[in-house]
Amino acid sequence: MPDTAILASGLVAALRPLDPSMPWIPAWRALAAAALVRNPFYEAGYALAAGAAFGAGVRLLLVADRPPEQPGARLLAAWPFRVSWGRWGLPLPLLMGWTHGYCPFGAPLLDRADPAGALAALLAAPGALGLPPRLYWPNAPADGPLMDLLAACNPRRAAYWPHARGLLDLTAHAPEARTAYLDHLSGPRRRKLRRARALLEADGPVTFEILDAPADLGPALDSYVALEAAGWKGQAGTGLGQRPEEVAFLRAALADLGAAGGVRVVRLRRGERTLAAAIVPVTGAEAWVLKIAHDEAQPEAAPGVQLVHRLTEAVLSGALGIDRIDSCAPPDLALGSTFWTERRPIAHLLVEAGRDKLFPVAQRLERVRERVARARLTSRTGRSAPASPASPPRPAR
Repeated sequence: MPDTAILASGLVAALRPLDPSMPWIPAWRALAAAALVRNPFYEAGYALAAGAAFGAGVRLLLVADRPPEQPGARLLAAWPFRVSWGRWGLPLPLLMGWTHGYCPFGAPLLDRADPAGALAALLAAPGALGLPPRLYWPNAPADGPLMDLLAACNPRRAAYWPHARGLLDLTAHAPEARTAYLDHLSGPRRRKLRRARALLEADGPVTFEILDAPADLGPALDSYVALEAAGWKGQAGTGLGQRPEEVAFLRAALADLGAAGGVRVVRLRRGERTLAAAIVPVTGAEAWVLKIAHDEAQPEAAPGVQLVHRLTEAVLSGALGIDRIDSCAPPDLALGSTFWTERRPIAHLLVEAGRDKLFPVAQRLERVRERVARARLTSRTGRSAPASPASPPRPAR
């Protein structure tokens, strides 16, 4: 199997490892900053940090204007993936977009200057490199620029597990309208929030902090890990404190993102005690709620809910300098959607790459897999399955 091929368009398709020593890493960073759809979880610093914990078998499919190792190479597309050999119990492999517990968005990186050319080359690359002609993008945006681009290029495709997650989007709100954004909260909801806030502050004033200085991020992560360890996750042995490889990944990711101003840690504190905290990567004017934890000692004070409320108020006031926050939440989690009225449609997308006579078979098999998964969820929970599983289907290996 070749690792580099010249496409009919003259662009170069390349198959490369997740290796931080590669000379094209700066080009990957440049592409990420100028992508049609920003995806912080597929950007270089974050993806390379995640490699040790979650990157077994992951490779990068790249499109460039020359072999990536050559000086001055410019990347037009980048997509991390694994080859899944047995997803349907048949020898019908596909390329599965990289997903893990800290990667809730699966849009590939495509050059904003020529997205149609970048997508066409990305879809032509598997055939040129001897890879399976089927791509699977978990948790991809189901509307917006990427879907418009797919409609224009018109490869065969199908969507699975469609759902919508909470989104704060102020781009369509005039500045004077932002002060009224939370007016949709009902009277009982407002009274409940006031009571919870008074209860939380009964033992002393509570401050809302926004941390972005690189020197503050490591200690903030330590505080986050301790907060999670004190709750039910720590008691169950599933907290971050019991998974040192994930702590190491987050520490490396925060250091890389923090150096470029690409992450915030927001939290509620009473003195030196953290009551709730969230790790929030930032891409331009958009933020993403990666992780959130709260003190469980006073559930009636709802510190996690109060953190999201205060975060919303900070965005509305312009204190964070952003216009959008993706909750990155599964469909059965109402925390973000309680305050945020917009929704981001999400789906897992199966896309044909080149000519594939077996693509209709793959479509039907994935639909059967979806139905079986829904039935199992319903059987296990005793209620109808949500629109999408709480986490994306794990790739078969």
